[in-house]
Amino acid sequence: MKEQFHKNEALRRHPCFSEEAHGRWGRLHLPVAPKCNISCNYCDRKFDCVNESRPGVSSRVLSPTEALERVLIAMERQRISVVGVAGPGDPLANKATIEFFRLVKKEIPDTLLCLSTNGLELPNKVEILRELGVFSVTVTVNALKVSSAEKIYSWAFYDGKLLKGREAAEAIIENQWKGLEKLMKAGFHVKVNSVLIPSINEGELELIAKRAQRLGVDAMNIIPLIPNGRFRDMQRPSCEQLEKVRQSCGKYLSQIRHCKQCRADAFGSLDEDRDMELEMINNALSFDYCEAV
Repeated sequence: MKEQFHKNEALRRHPCFSEEAHGRWGRLHLPVAPKCNISCNYCDRKFDCVNESRPGVSSRVLSPTEALERVLIAMERQRISVVGVAGPGDPLANKATIEFFRLVKKEIPDTLLCLSTNGLELPNKVEILRELGVFSVTVTVNALKVSSAEKIYSWAFYDGKLLKGREAAEAIIENQWKGLEKLMKAGFHVKVNSVLIPSINEGELELIAKRAQRLGVDAMNIIPLIPNGRFRDMQRPSCEQLEKVRQSCGKYLSQIRHCKQCRADAFGSLDEDRDMELEMINNALSFDYCEAV
């Protein structure tokens, strides 16, 4: 019971899981993971603008040691409750993610560690994430039907092979659900993210919610498509479309409605959504940084 109380308290301080925490506590995303093992047709990582907030965007990529330095600096200046890796590629496709988590666990053992992944490597990494003390994991699941997944993903690189078409779609879907099942059995707090892509997957997000509920997933975050990449000419879903899907999925899972679709290097509260590298450039943390090194 004591451990459960501790976990519930931790969740209340996690701005990505708790709406009451998002204005009071900050999160810190460290961009240590540049490589990605899936090509999503809505993703475009060629451009970085400091005024742009979307997944996959980062001012630069940090080494695990550089990332740890920024954690130490930020935690002196901000109410940071969660340290996570969300890109700019897929964290589990990068050895640097594990190295960074090991450094944080050694230097700041009580820190809540968070991870966001596409799930392709998840079944192979659940045990090491548990050993590292990762508290929460977000898995992006966009399709249940292989036919839908084929439209969303161009390719996947798994087990040393480049997969395309149906083969890639099948591998992605299979590994996502295997990984989710393993996460729940291992006691993680888990959130499913789903990108709402009109005319492609809006009809199956409720099915994803229903299946995730059966596994015991904690929450679901339906985020609207940001037209980019091969989907740059598609229409962003309206607020009405988004709310309709959230209501149908809400029959099965608690819905996250305060998501800001953060950058891979975001820090501070969700209301601020600042780029830490920009803060360093503007000398916002320069005094503490000089003292830290």
